[in-house]
Amino acid sequence: MYEEMDSLIEKASILIEALPYIQKLYGKTVVIKYGGNAMINEKLKNWVMEDITLLKYIGVNPIVVHGGGPDINSVLKKLNVESQFVNGLRVTDMQTMEVAQMVLVGKTNKELVSMLNQKGGKAIGICGIDGNLIQARKHYEYVNGEKIDLGYVGEVVSINAKVLEMLAKDEYIPVVAPIGVGEDGTSYNINADTVAAEIAKAIKAEKLMFMTDVEGLKYDKNSKKIISAISADEVLKMIEEGKIDGGMIPKVLGCIDALKHGVNRTHILDGRIPHCILLEIFTDKGIGTMIHL
Repeated sequence: MYEEMDSLIEKASILIEALPYIQKLYGKTVVIKYGGNAMINEKLKNWVMEDITLLKYIGVNPIVVHGGGPDINSVLKKLNVESQFVNGLRVTDMQTMEVAQMVLVGKTNKELVSMLNQKGGKAIGICGIDGNLIQARKHYEYVNGEKIDLGYVGEVVSINAKVLEMLAKDEYIPVVAPIGVGEDGTSYNINADTVAAEIAKAIKAEKLMFMTDVEGLKYDKNSKKIISAISADEVLKMIEEGKIDGGMIPKVLGCIDALKHGVNRTHILDGRIPHCILLEIFTDKGIGTMIHL
């Protein structure tokens, strides 16, 4: 009986620890970039959907931005279309763009909406074309000074914040697929990390969170210790020194850009950890890396 009571008291202590964080975040908006292994592993996916639904029920307004690389790769493979990448961005011809839009908007987005609704949330799936949510233009990448045409790859020109605020501040959970639209109606595939950062900036979110397949930032690649908090200047120095590279660069640069445009806190967290969102937001220690100005 005493062991059972100790267990109950411990659970109560966890709730009390979360109380000041719940009070601080009540009525605020949190943008979550959902990706990595947490999109593939069904258990992890289930835990993430539970976390997001719980946030909504306790008065926080989550906005979810998702990628869908593995799903796109799978369909392209079935069509015998090889994927090419430049600086981590997918070269997107017309056929690849059609597949990306079909998969991101028609499959991945709706699966996430369905899961959130099953958990008791009221999720609504949208992409950048809906309500001119994401105005975009063609993006060019530069490699060794050479301008590279990536096809239908876009960059964000503007975000229609009103659409998201109307949904998020009501009872809904917006789930955003990173497809943007140009002035002429052309659809563009946009990096989901970039879209998440631009949305967080546009709505002045309280928090921007990137889910990854790493534990967090480290000063040394061989180090086991995670950096719990780091300044934007230190992050830029680590990029210069090659300590941050690859797919982590757009995430940390998105964090820094968001901070400079009114977002209060940004986080890099390990999406492979069960209930990673709740652990990062509502515990004293957290589990990932917080980037601040």
